[in-house]
Amino acid sequence: MPPDTTENTRNRQVDLAIGGMTCASCATRVEKKLNRMAGVNATVNLATERAHVLVATGVSDAALISTVEATGYTAKLPEPDEKPTQETTLGPRLALAAVLTVPVVAISMIPALHFGGWGWVVLALASPVVTWAAWPFHRATAINARHGASTMDTLVSIGIVAATLWSIGTLLLDYGEPYLEIATVVTTFLLTGRMLEARARRSSGAALRALLDLGARDVNLLRDGQEIRVKAEELAVGDLFVVRPGERIGTDGVVTEGSGDVDESMLTGEPLPVHVKPGSTVTGACVNGDGRIVVRATRVGTDTTLARITRIVQEAQSGKARAQRLADRVSGVFVPTVLVLAVLTLVLWLAITGDGQSAGIAAVSVLIIACPCALGLAIPTALLVGTGRGAQLGILIRGPQTLEDAQHVDVIVLDKTGTLTEGRMSLTAVTVAGGFERDQVLRLSAAVEHAGEHPLGRAVVAAVAGPLPAVTEFAATRGLGVEGTVEGQRVRVGRPSWSPGATTVQPGDDENRLPAELAAAVTAAEGRTVVVTWVDGEPAAVLTIADTIKPGAREAVSQLRELGLTPKLATGDNLSTARAVAASVGIAPDDVYAELLPEQKVEIVERLQAAGRRVAMVGDGVNDAAALATARLGLALGTGTDAAMEAGDITLVRGDMATVPEAIRLSRATSRIVRQNLGWAFGYNVAALPLAAFGLLNPMIAGLAMALSSVAVVTNSLRLRLFRG
Repeated sequence: MPPDTTENTRNRQVDLAIGGMTCASCATRVEKKLNRMAGVNATVNLATERAHVLVATGVSDAALISTVEATGYTAKLPEPDEKPTQETTLGPRLALAAVLTVPVVAISMIPALHFGGWGWVVLALASPVVTWAAWPFHRATAINARHGASTMDTLVSIGIVAATLWSIGTLLLDYGEPYLEIATVVTTFLLTGRMLEARARRSSGAALRALLDLGARDVNLLRDGQEIRVKAEELAVGDLFVVRPGERIGTDGVVTEGSGDVDESMLTGEPLPVHVKPGSTVTGACVNGDGRIVVRATRVGTDTTLARITRIVQEAQSGKARAQRLADRVSGVFVPTVLVLAVLTLVLWLAITGDGQSAGIAAVSVLIIACPCALGLAIPTALLVGTGRGAQLGILIRGPQTLEDAQHVDVIVLDKTGTLTEGRMSLTAVTVAGGFERDQVLRLSAAVEHAGEHPLGRAVVAAVAGPLPAVTEFAATRGLGVEGTVEGQRVRVGRPSWSPGATTVQPGDDENRLPAELAAAVTAAEGRTVVVTWVDGEPAAVLTIADTIKPGAREAVSQLRELGLTPKLATGDNLSTARAVAASVGIAPDDVYAELLPEQKVEIVERLQAAGRRVAMVGDGVNDAAALATARLGLALGTGTDAAMEAGDITLVRGDMATVPEAIRLSRATSRIVRQNLGWAFGYNVAALPLAAFGLLNPMIAGLAMALSSVAVVTNSLRLRLFRG
């Protein structure tokens, strides 16, 4: 797609695909360069390799692209479903490096393979690795050098080049052995780490794709009494469109005709559908369960609820991507220090000894010993072993940032439906009036409910085993209940205030019509749903229906407290139900937030974080996706929606609350290993550099020491395989 070169209207948004970024400093550099342009407000997301730019009048797409390219990176208007450039380019480079490094190491390290001219063969095999495969490091070094900056890529590139040039010199002058295995191993190891990192970055964009996939593709536009099938994005405010049973609502609007039950679990997370009628508001992407409705569009395009949730997820992920990696922060000091030390070593050796060969060996040893092989392995190996162990336990950890976040959280916000509860209604209690038998009343109730389609009725039906009797003269009164004739008896099942002979609800008179034992059951069911069964006009039973607590939920909440986290409940359900669930799992009433829309869940998380709390969020629905992305640590249950799983930093495959504290412990354990690895890698470099500078380590010993450092890091990481939760 060619760039737009015309002037555009004020506050136009442009997305650019940025290529060549390898670390947080790259993203920061592009962002600063764009923001220096008049009328431009840019945010660069390293995770998605995108720049989101707001531009004013007079700023063209071509000007934005030219500015990015002048910084040393590539830019273009992204294509749909385009993969980030880094992942697509690293794969072939890593494959080539891995294939050629094996014979290079074998020939170099095994004396029996030192045939005549073996060094030149090794050079031929190593050349594609240290040039083409290592090109991302060399390119990043060149870009950083143009701007007077350095990162770990700088040290990697210089170390590879130094080892290669030294090896070529030894072959040409025949005064030592080449050390090309060092350059190839470093390249392969660090490309592996970079590939793992690129895959983690790409997955962060899947949350947005999952959210966008929820929207309706086509709608039935009502024009002059005729239905016309059009794309959902063609709807305008005020348009009327038809939604049939089972279809997704095209956009946010108000019902003007018809009625039905709409599944709003995408927004609220609650299992019960909401009855809508003329005047009711509906939300785009929710599913119309039954009944034909006509909707007048009130919000379209980027103003819809789904679009707002998508923007929140996008903004939250962008914020996380800007966090600087520890290795890159330290490299700002470490890399220049090593370069200066190598030059000083060369100059001082020449000045003191006058021996050019000894001076060169000492300087190269400094560069090789400083080459951050162990540093490059510190995060990828711990992440690989930790995530592998997590996968065995049903815990999927997204990336390094997750590990850093998990160790600091002190508040955990829990969704209710599907997280603490099963997410489906079930019969929890049956209270029978005198003169009636429990099993018989339940059988009659299930028979009538079976003829209907309400979720509460399905809970009653599921509680009865065996075949159900036939129902005649069935009738359903919307919002009240169902009734029919079963085995010669007239059975009515519905709200307590809907007694036989009444056609409407009598507010405030629910229990007065019932015997004492049934009235007590209604009163005791606070936070749960109750229906009453009448048989031939007599109140026979109260059926209590609720979304049941998940096994192990209370124990999980208790373990979270032991880990130092304060649990809180956030739900779209009503306050009485929310507090009943909270009491069941051990959450204090003051820590309950109820009747929340998705953006209000985000507000709760933001308010807690603004107060200095470090928040983890656990959820499973689309309505939780934005809050999961906003929280410092998002844990998504694998039994939930794709949007939630992709927005979360950790996915709990089994959907079991018991894995929540287990995930926190594993993340903290992995993070400890990462810190130990980084400490060892930097400590090794700091200790070894003076030895190399004083000529006490020749390049071969330096390479061996570097390899041993890498082995130590890998061995330390493997301890995570023993994690037991």
